[in-house]
Amino acid sequence: MREIILDGKSMTLEDIMSIGSMPTKIVISKSARKIMADSRDHVESILKNDESVYGINTGFGSLSNVKIDPSQLQQLQRNLILSHACGIGPNMNPVTSLRMLAIRANSLAVGVSGIRPEVVDTMLDLVNSGYAPTIPSVGSLGASGDLAPLAHMAMALIGEGQFMCKRGNEWQEIASKTVFENIGKEPVILSAKEGLSLINGTSQMAAYLAEASEYADRLCIAADAACAMSIEAIAGSHKPFDPRIHDVRSQPGQRVSASRILSHLLDSEINKSHEECQRVQDAYSFRCAPQVHGAAIDVVKSSAEIAISDVNSATDNPLILSDGDGGYDVLSGGNFHGEPLALAADNLAAAIHEICSISERRTNQMLMPSWSGLPAYLAKNSGLESGLMIMQYVSAAAIARIRLLASPASLTNIPVSGGKEDHVSMGSTACQRLDEICSLAASVIANEMLVASAALDLREHKPGRGVEEYHEMVRSLSDPIEGDRSMSEDTNRVAGMILGGMRGS
Repeated sequence: MREIILDGKSMTLEDIMSIGSMPTKIVISKSARKIMADSRDHVESILKNDESVYGINTGFGSLSNVKIDPSQLQQLQRNLILSHACGIGPNMNPVTSLRMLAIRANSLAVGVSGIRPEVVDTMLDLVNSGYAPTIPSVGSLGASGDLAPLAHMAMALIGEGQFMCKRGNEWQEIASKTVFENIGKEPVILSAKEGLSLINGTSQMAAYLAEASEYADRLCIAADAACAMSIEAIAGSHKPFDPRIHDVRSQPGQRVSASRILSHLLDSEINKSHEECQRVQDAYSFRCAPQVHGAAIDVVKSSAEIAISDVNSATDNPLILSDGDGGYDVLSGGNFHGEPLALAADNLAAAIHEICSISERRTNQMLMPSWSGLPAYLAKNSGLESGLMIMQYVSAAAIARIRLLASPASLTNIPVSGGKEDHVSMGSTACQRLDEICSLAASVIANEMLVASAALDLREHKPGRGVEEYHEMVRSLSDPIEGDRSMSEDTNRVAGMILGGMRGS
């Protein structure tokens, strides 16, 4: 069992990806619990002194000038949750929902949100028990935080929503009442400030971006492997991957990609057999792969860093902050604005498109006798058989879909809340579509691997050690091509292996 201790500043991508995929136990650190309790004490002192402070005893958004009677503060928080829980569309993947709940808990553990530690304890009890709040995926503008999705999360906490729980291999819906009975707790009764603390943050966007950054890293690893397989499939040159070329260009991702590709090509009998080949240069899709893949690798690294920075941040409003003299100030700002995540997600979408675009070009080259020296479409009986012709079509169609999805979401702005919230990031939209992009990208790279494997089956000599290893991985999921057959399931299986994290030598 993996133990994760939340302190609001040290949650890792590995921590996030472990939630929902392996047994975990998440608890609040002692130091974070103390900071949270002190912050809550200040909220209570504001209430005791009957001060008027936004987010604690006022209305919200454009209604911030309305002071609420102390006797109605619990009702205010409940109303806030119920009125904001109006999301639409398909429900979030339960695993992503679990991760979102844990990320929100970590953000609150920073200790400047004024929420009671006991509320966060309940959130973690639910995560640890595998109960994922049922959350409609559409509704966040990525500016006042992920208001609607987080309100659905909070609605489950107060006993008004639904949960999903995994039974065997299936997720099943379960009523909140049953869930709280199972964990031995009562639904949360929210006090002043706590409803706003739960829903005013970037936790949905951060969950989506964190997941996508991990999947994109796996795609980059697979793209380098696929490229090496394709190089061997066409008996291409290894010279473009010489480290001396990449050492004189200061792009770190490029060096990573070139090194990985070259490592897969070591001890290649195919390369040795073509030492006297008269072909001087291969197409850009082979020769420039490190430059393209490497740029994507750098974007993936940056997007992961931005996601984890937000995971370990206080992103609600207002914040209960130390004044440096032993007291506290309640400061209103805009940490809920999702622009960093939106721009990172838009950039990541473009990067994934590029590794797919160049992958499809390599697939096309392998199917052309003029480049591969092999039968057209790798069919053993060309004309009678179409071979793998349509796999390139499918990759092209997937890329067209990726290109549509990769249109920058951050360029859209629709003011809300009576014009008070006049610039929004659309960060949730930007981050959420990455799930489909990654799935399509895995299929494009899978098709390249399948085509390369079919080409390698026709070669007399052995490929490089790494290529041989990946070839065997593919062949464990897809039988050699003996004649025309449907390849859809083969693509799905290999794509699943890619997203699952294939790591060869």
